Amino acid sequence: MALGATPAQTVGPFFAVALPLPLGPALIPPGDPRAIRLHGEVRDGAGDPVPDAMLEIWQANAAGRYAHPEHDDADAPLEPGFSGFGRACTDADGCFTFFTVKPGPVPAPDGGLQAPHVALSVFARGLLHRLVTRIYFPDEGEANAADPVLSAIADPALRDSLVAREDGPGALRFDVRLQGDRPTAFFAL
Repeated sequence: MALGATPAQTVGPFFAVALPLPLGPALIPPGDPRAIRLHGEVRDGAGDPVPDAMLEIWQANAAGRYAHPEHDDADAPLEPGFSGFGRACTDADGCFTFFTVKPGPVPAPDGGLQAPHVALSVFARGLLHRLVTRIYFPDEGEANAADPVLSAIADPALRDSLVAREDGPGALRFDVRLQGDRPTAFFAL
């Protein structure tokens, strides 16, 4: 008897139980004067909170350098103790929080610069693969307009879905809408 391939399985909901979060959501201490509280909520297509999602962020430091061996830009120093990577699980209301620094601009493939941004991956039940997007900063209008990734999104509403909103002193809000009304733009990798 010939057996077929095993079908793909969705991920979760097991993140809070089975996946340790050794790095956690604080890329820098919340009390650091440079700390930005980056927070929001994850909602599904019906607008309901997703209480068991996990989010990962990856970003450059304030000088625009990734803590990665392939990013060896001598003009952008490494920051001791800053990995640029963090994880957070959503709570019962679908909310998450990270504490980080605003990254500096990083080189673009064409030799220019990309606007300061944070790469975001979303893992949740019902997804076969992680969703990948970016978070851009609201005070970087000129850089955002010139960013090759952000400017490649033709639909203005989808492009705007990637720009965080000011939410009080030292805080930015970025909500993730998996589908439905006002969805977040995700990238096919």
